[in-house]
Amino acid sequence: MVLTSPPKPPRSADPYRVMLVDDSAVIRGLFARSLESDPEVQVVASVGDGQMAVNTLAKDKGKIEVVVLDIEMPRMDGLTALPELLKIDPDVPVVMASTLTARNADISLKALALGAKDYIPKPSSMRELSAAEVFKRELLEKVKALAAARRRKVGGAAPARPRFTADRSTAATTAATTPRAAPAVKPAAPPIALRAAGRRPPQVLCIGSSTGGPQALFKLLGALSKSLRMPILLTQHMPATFTSILADHITRSTGWQCVEATDRMPVQSGRVHLAPGDFHMLAERSGTGVVLRLTKDPPENFCRPAVDPMLRSAIEAWGGQALTVILTGMGHDGQKGSEALVNAGGTVIAQDEASSVVWGMPGAVARAGICTAVLPLDQIAPWIDRQTARWAA
Repeated sequence: MVLTSPPKPPRSADPYRVMLVDDSAVIRGLFARSLESDPEVQVVASVGDGQMAVNTLAKDKGKIEVVVLDIEMPRMDGLTALPELLKIDPDVPVVMASTLTARNADISLKALALGAKDYIPKPSSMRELSAAEVFKRELLEKVKALAAARRRKVGGAAPARPRFTADRSTAATTAATTPRAAPAVKPAAPPIALRAAGRRPPQVLCIGSSTGGPQALFKLLGALSKSLRMPILLTQHMPATFTSILADHITRSTGWQCVEATDRMPVQSGRVHLAPGDFHMLAERSGTGVVLRLTKDPPENFCRPAVDPMLRSAIEAWGGQALTVILTGMGHDGQKGSEALVNAGGTVIAQDEASSVVWGMPGAVARAGICTAVLPLDQIAPWIDRQTARWAA
């Protein structure tokens, strides 16, 4: 009896199209296998340096929907290639790939400031199955979310999965002959229900963000009045090493003192407290003040740090007197915590879809009907300044 492997599902008729850029053929192969395990994703170009990436994008402009770009490469590195790629196609989402070093974390954040949409740490080892699965899931989620956001922006349809049959040749023929889905007419979104702000003045500002978050944070905090008389707690989905660099970038670019939280750090007004990578950050009442606790509790919403635990702890520490801002990001982290916070008397606002890189997290709280406002990024800081002035009056 001859054992044969089960047939692979056929590729979508119109998959998300990705270019991989890395000087290591091994890494490109790893990325390609991880991405193409999903029939809705296809690697259409795989090149070894930044100059080849620029040449390929110029030749195939419009055909490539996401670029995964290495930082360290010969001839032209990722940071040099990034602005050249964006000159050719300003709307192409670029995901920076780098190993987890302080230098590469700093370069990745500079790349985000230059227009990259996200980053992903390259695995140092894929020996552990759990590490391999986490990396594969994260890479796929980011690529698909960014590609989907790009298609929605131009009115395109999501990939249409061809009908799978047990016969390989029939399946291949079906996939090859299925016509591309026509651009979808975007249905009118249902109106978002808003609610009144909490009646009691907030004692803390909580911010949650993920994909596109660093750029949004620089803009929001840079525009926020330095006279704000409350502490700021911030959870950004980001690995260890990156968060300490992010804290430094926030301090230098916004004028706010931002510190990576440590266990039992006192919470202070006029300071941004950033959850460190791989730890949940919680607020805890201690005597007459509040301190931060760091935990290695299991990830929530596949994330550690996660926004939900931070928001739940704000209810305990400040009795729900919290103002929460949910910024751009994938998934729905922050929704359950925001719902609990609103029920305790807090106030939630969300970034709108047009100004978000990915309208996952803010979209989840907006559609849940728990927001007092859903605003473009550049209107959030003025709204906070006006509202806090009213609360103080």
